[in-house]
Amino acid sequence: MAASPPPRPRKPRRPYGPIVASVLLGAGALAAIIYLLQPTWRPQQQGAEPDTLPVTIGQTLFNVPTAAIRVKLQKRTGPQERVDLSFLYPSLQPPPPRPQTAAADAVEKPEPIDRIFVSLIAHHDALSPKERTATIYPRYLESEATSVEGVLMMQSFREGTPYAGEDLFMADGAHFTARCSRDARTPGMCLSERRIGDADLHFRFPRAWLSQWQDVADAMDQLAGQLQGPRK
Repeated sequence: MAASPPPRPRKPRRPYGPIVASVLLGAGALAAIIYLLQPTWRPQQQGAEPDTLPVTIGQTLFNVPTAAIRVKLQKRTGPQERVDLSFLYPSLQPPPPRPQTAAADAVEKPEPIDRIFVSLIAHHDALSPKERTATIYPRYLESEATSVEGVLMMQSFREGTPYAGEDLFMADGAHFTARCSRDARTPGMCLSERRIGDADLHFRFPRAWLSQWQDVADAMDQLAGQLQGPRK
C-alpha cells in the first residue's frame, strides 16, 4: 500500500477581536467629532420671519414690516434701492399672507384695491415732490381749478402733455397733493409723494377714496411715521 500524504500544516488564526474593537472605537470617535462640529444654526421655519426688517434707502433707515413687503427678493435687511409695500385700509395693517403655491410664486396676481401701496425709492438728489408740484406740473395744467371736496381743488392736465388723462388734486394748508388717473376700463388710481431723507415715498390708492381725502392724508402721515427708523 502507498503511504498517505503527510497532513498540511494549519495556518494560524488571526486575532480579529482587536481589529473589530479598533474599528468600533474609530467609528464612535468619528461620530462624536461630527456631532460636535455640526452647526447648531437652523434656517428659520416658514412663518417665523421677524416682524420688521431694518432697511436703508440711501443713508436713511426704515423699519419695514416684513409681511407688508410685496416682492420676495426685497425681504432682506441692509441697503436697497427700492422696497414695495402694501397696507390694508383703513386698519393700515399688513395684508394676510397668500397661499404658497407654485402658481402664486410664478405669477404675481393683482392685489385688490382695498389697500394703500407704498414704495420707498432712493431719489439720488432728483427733483423733490414739492419742487415738481411747484415748477413742473403748472406748465401742463389747465388754467381753471374747481373745488371738489371742501378745500380740495382739482385741475386737469392738458391733452398732449406728459400727464394727459390725469388730474391734479391739492388742498391748501393740508399739505395734500395727488396726481390721479381717470376712471376707464380700470378704476382710476392716485399717486401722492413725499420725501424723507434719501428716499421718496410713493403712495398709491384708488381715486374713489378722494371723497375721504382727509382720512387718506392722515393714513399716509401715519404710515410715514411708522416706517421711519429711530431718529438721532
